Amino acid sequence: MTPGTTAGSGHNFSITLAQGANRYCGWPYRIHWLVRPGGENFMESSSKKFFGPWIIASCFVTFGLSTGFPYYNIAFFFDYFRDGHSWPVELVTLGAPIAVLLTIWIGPVIVPKTSPRKLILIGTFLTFVSFQWFGRLSGNQYEYYGAWCVYMAGYFLSGPIPHQIIISNWYKRRRGTAMGIAYVGVAVIGALCNLLTPYLARTLDHYTDALQALSFLMMIAWPLAFFVIRDKPEDMGQLPDGAESAGDVEVAEAVKEPAQAESEKTFGQLSGSPAFWLLLVGSAASIGSIAAVNFLMKFVYEEQGFTDQVMRDNVWARASFTYLLSSISGRLLAGWLADKLPRKYVMLATYIIVALAIPLLFLVTPEQPNMVFLFAIVFGLAMGADYMLIPLMAADQFGLRSLGKAMSAILPSDTILQFWTPRFIAVLAGRLAGYSQALWAVFGLAALGAVAIGLLPRRRRD
Repeated sequence: MTPGTTAGSGHNFSITLAQGANRYCGWPYRIHWLVRPGGENFMESSSKKFFGPWIIASCFVTFGLSTGFPYYNIAFFFDYFRDGHSWPVELVTLGAPIAVLLTIWIGPVIVPKTSPRKLILIGTFLTFVSFQWFGRLSGNQYEYYGAWCVYMAGYFLSGPIPHQIIISNWYKRRRGTAMGIAYVGVAVIGALCNLLTPYLARTLDHYTDALQALSFLMMIAWPLAFFVIRDKPEDMGQLPDGAESAGDVEVAEAVKEPAQAESEKTFGQLSGSPAFWLLLVGSAASIGSIAAVNFLMKFVYEEQGFTDQVMRDNVWARASFTYLLSSISGRLLAGWLADKLPRKYVMLATYIIVALAIPLLFLVTPEQPNMVFLFAIVFGLAMGADYMLIPLMAADQFGLRSLGKAMSAILPSDTILQFWTPRFIAVLAGRLAGYSQALWAVFGLAALGAVAIGLLPRRRRD
């Protein structure tokens, strides 16, 4: 029997020592004597306090470091890469999309076979290596692409997937709340690093020194993954949600995930459904437009008059910091509305706001720099809601039993467009009169996402 679980058979039973004796002795453990039908007695111990809150707190930090810090800060250095190596913007923005195509196999091939804790350790180490490499580039473009491949491998290994698995193992009844807190770590740590990154680039001798210094933030994740985080509560002799017995967990699961009348859909059935393609196109279009703004924002500001490097760094920091904090409110508000209103309309409103936020970038100029806060607040509200609504809508459209298959096709498509759209827009800006025209293509892409979601059929939630 696994330590920390009670007998599941009706023939097995446990006898708990008197609670008064436990209090008298001051023991931090409850001792259970288990008797099996064959007369074999053995002792089971479990920690008195549920360790789940420490798991959430640790994932808050490691998730923020593995995902929020690198993703929302690497684009700060794009203009430095351009100027430092005399590269065109088209080359600078090509590293991430190439890396995605070369490493996207890592998720389905490696992740299911490896401990989530080990994934966090390996992935954050790869992110450390990638930032060190970015800070030591010789100017060869293929070396740059190689550094991006290392970065992307670290993202796939230590990003959302292992943290989702760990939180899901530790929490059943309160999984949504626990997951939401962990995801807030992405925004909070990403936002704090938005302030740290420009400071290091300004105070250290060279921007490459800032990249190398920032890489050591990954070391904060290592002791947490080594000594605090555990893959599942059974590793510590506990049960999900701090339950007293396996029966409590089974009852919670039965309430949380009741049997559904509809059967699991095949890939053929999903691909034959117009709703599947509408959700795939809509989510990819919206996420791609958001990524284009995230990755190209400094170049847009430069074109709008922030030609001085320090001014450009500062306006980028204010925008990024503000929209990441605003995204927390967007995520909480969308989650609350999604439980009160039809999710299709909540998602449609979110995608419309994404489209409307993009023209607000044109208002941010050296003459009116404070307009950056209006843009960032609106953009952040939509960005925070966008990502979390996709699996909710997929569950509504295809049922919980088909959610895994649906997301296994939707997420790779979203990820590919997430990193390829900035490349396409950078090329378009080079062909046109700059970002003042290319951004309208981003607006059109976001509008396409809203139209696709608007065409989805409204389904009754299970």
